[in-house]
Amino acid sequence: MSNTPPDRSPSPPAGAPAAAGLTSVDNALWLLQLIGQRQALRVAEAADLLGVARSTAHRLLSALRRRDFVMQDRPNGAYRPGPALNAIGLAAISRIDIRRVARPVLEELQEQSRETASLAVLEGATIRFVDCVESVRSVRVGNRTGVVRPAHASAVGKAILAQLPKSEIERRYPYEAIPAGTPAALTERGELERQLDEIRGQGYALNWEESAEGVSAVGVALRDTSGAPVAALGIAAPSSRMGSVDGVRAFAPLVINAAERVQERLRSSD
Repeated sequence: MSNTPPDRSPSPPAGAPAAAGLTSVDNALWLLQLIGQRQALRVAEAADLLGVARSTAHRLLSALRRRDFVMQDRPNGAYRPGPALNAIGLAAISRIDIRRVARPVLEELQEQSRETASLAVLEGATIRFVDCVESVRSVRVGNRTGVVRPAHASAVGKAILAQLPKSEIERRYPYEAIPAGTPAALTERGELERQLDEIRGQGYALNWEESAEGVSAVGVALRDTSGAPVAALGIAAPSSRMGSVDGVRAFAPLVINAAERVQERLRSSD
């Protein structure tokens, strides 16, 4: 989902009053976007972000829960993305069937690296892992299919962002400050833009414990025949096994080669 709610350009910062005259449908759609981005949202937070009463926020969230767009782990707990929301995202991806095309290469990439190989797509300012082949090692990065992470804090996310024009980066990150992830993650748009320039030059992106502590990764963007980025391939491994950024960087040639093979398969399937 996009990082900018429909008919709101850009989204106000957390706690800012919402514009007047918004419909229940618009509020419900914005709630879906917020839950997709944050992965967890409480009634009080939803009410503050929408600028409505808590009873109104609770009513909207309850309606979304009845339709399986959101779910709760326990009564009165935070609302999280539900199966219907995930199904819609995966259905959109299936239009180009990138998962079917990439799967054989993903399996080969895992065998070659002996680490977890993943396929991800960009959703606004987040990335969603849509397929994964998990490492068979006892200490490994687990299967992340369906998991959402901040794009600026992940190797696959930064790989895709680096292929977008500057105007798209500004649309996804309308403020100079970027919401913090782990202590290692970027926090300023200017810093992100400088890193994206470097990624364009080298052809791959790196992540050293930016999205999750103890996890490092390398990612490469996949582009369609027009050159637009459609997804990214990545290898993720425990930082303890990699030892340093150079350790995970050593996987870059493997991922670049895998991305080229996926793009060849995409061209031949047209």
